[in-house]
Amino acid sequence: MSDVDSEDVAADDLNADGVASGPPLRVTDLRKTFGGVVAVDGVDFAIERGSITGLIGPNGAGKSTTFNLITGVHAPDSGQVFLEGEDITGLHPNQIANRGLVRTFQIARELSEMTVLENMLLAFEGQRGESLWRSVTPFVRDGVVKQERELLGRVWRTLELFEIDHLAHEQAGTLSGGQRKLLELSRALLTDPEILLLDEPMAGVNPSLENKLLDRIHELKAEGYTFLLVEHDMDVIMENCEHVIVMHQGAVLSEGTPAEIQADERVIEAYLGGDV
Repeated sequence: MSDVDSEDVAADDLNADGVASGPPLRVTDLRKTFGGVVAVDGVDFAIERGSITGLIGPNGAGKSTTFNLITGVHAPDSGQVFLEGEDITGLHPNQIANRGLVRTFQIARELSEMTVLENMLLAFEGQRGESLWRSVTPFVRDGVVKQERELLGRVWRTLELFEIDHLAHEQAGTLSGGQRKLLELSRALLTDPEILLLDEPMAGVNPSLENKLLDRIHELKAEGYTFLLVEHDMDVIMENCEHVIVMHQGAVLSEGTPAEIQADERVIEAYLGGDV
C-alpha cells in the first residue's frame, strides 16, 4: 500500500459531520509471523485520546513487534491499524509519521557526530534551504532565512522545555543515555505529532532524568498529546498510566486500570509471578 484515501476511514470512527471522533489509535486483529513463529496473534485494542497507556508483558510477548506493525516497520500478515479513523495499514514509517503518529526507540537513534542542535533540526521536513536554487537565488533566499530563524526558535524553545539547551552545541554521541532519551523525545515533539509511541523510554535513564522525562510526558499529556509506551519498569507503568494493556504469547491477555491489572489473576500468573 502506497497511500490512503478518504474511503479508508472507518465509518464507526466518524461523527455525524464526518470528522474523526473515536479513539485516535485503534488496531484490529493484528497478526504477524516470522518463519512460522507467531509473534503477534490477533491483537485488538484502542488508545483513548489524551491518555498515557502502558503496553506490558514478559519478554517475547509481542510488544515490540506490535509497535513495529503500528508504525510501519513491518507489514502485518492480516489485521488493520487506524489512526484518527484512517486505515494506515502497510504505510511506510515516514508516511505514518507525517500523519501524526511518531515513535521513539528503546535505544535512542541520534546522529552521534552531529550536534544536538543539528539533530533537532532534522525533525523538520520540506525545509526551503534543502533546495540549492532557493539557497542561492537572492529574492527567494529571504524566505529561506526567515524559515530557518523560525525553526531555530522552535528548536531552542523545545530544548529549554526539556532542559537540555545547555547541550545544544555538544555532539550527540557524547550525551548520557538519559540525555539521549530527552533528545529523542524532544526531536519527536518537533514533528507536531498527535500520538507518541515510546519504546522503553526509561531504560538506561538515571532516577533524576527519569523524573524529568516523566514530568515532560505528563505536561504534554495535559496539552492534549496521547501516549502509548512499552516499559519494563512496573512502577513507572502503575504510577503514570491511566490504562494498561497486557500482552502474553502474542495476544492481549488483559487490559484495564493499573489497579485492575494488579488484581488480575491471569496477569499475576503469566507476567507478575505473584509479586504485585
